[in-house]
Amino acid sequence: MFWVLLLLSAWAVAGLACLRLCLAAVRAAAVDPHAVGREHALTLYEAAFLSGGPRRVADLTLVSMARQRRLLLAHTGWATVVDPCGRDEMERSVIGAIGPEGQSRIAPVRSAAATADAVRGLADRLVGAGLAVPDGAPGIAAGVRRVRFAAVAVCALGACALALPLPADQPRLLIALWFALPLTLTLGCLAITRMEVHPYSRWASPAGQRLISSLVRHADGTADDRAYLTSVAVRGVHAIGEPDLRAAFAHREEYAEEHWERRA
Repeated sequence: MFWVLLLLSAWAVAGLACLRLCLAAVRAAAVDPHAVGREHALTLYEAAFLSGGPRRVADLTLVSMARQRRLLLAHTGWATVVDPCGRDEMERSVIGAIGPEGQSRIAPVRSAAATADAVRGLADRLVGAGLAVPDGAPGIAAGVRRVRFAAVAVCALGACALALPLPADQPRLLIALWFALPLTLTLGCLAITRMEVHPYSRWASPAGQRLISSLVRHADGTADDRAYLTSVAVRGVHAIGEPDLRAAFAHREEYAEEHWERRA
């Protein structure tokens, strides 16, 4: 009867994950997205943070400075300062991350700029305005990840139960059906969440997502520089059209792999 303990574990994992997701959804629904931040006009930095977090803010700053010819981003993955005078806190953070020599790899610059005081201050302001999810808060996106993990865990526990030697009077099909119940709970919870609250973001609250959607709608149909940067803020560096500029950001992953190999 050891499989019964596995079944109870599956129910505990599935039930706890679904409960936490439901509580996160209730908390999000309790906040009126039309009342929070109604008079707030998103800046590009704020849109970048709500769409992709601190690293997206760093990417947007790099792209913005490169388009203004105040920063050179080479296709080899290096950043070179052309104008050492930053126009705001974000740009000064990027220039400071590049260093006094005026040249550095893009990957460490991106990481350092993402953890700068300017980005942390931006995050605090968005959280205070009710537009961003507080760091470490049990948001809907985190709840969805837990439920997905629970579904995988239920399948693994069910497979272990079916692999155990069982008496002849206990058909394996019946045991599989018992494990199908917590699996159905997790999959149903994921399906309902996707229909009711999708898209869900790790960074933006429902009010923040509404403002991002409004920003994108107003930018659609225009071809100016702000619309271009809005696309980068919302969609990331994949929205960059210039091949050389996209190649510059493609070296981030290669640098990260080399960095971890050296540390190992």
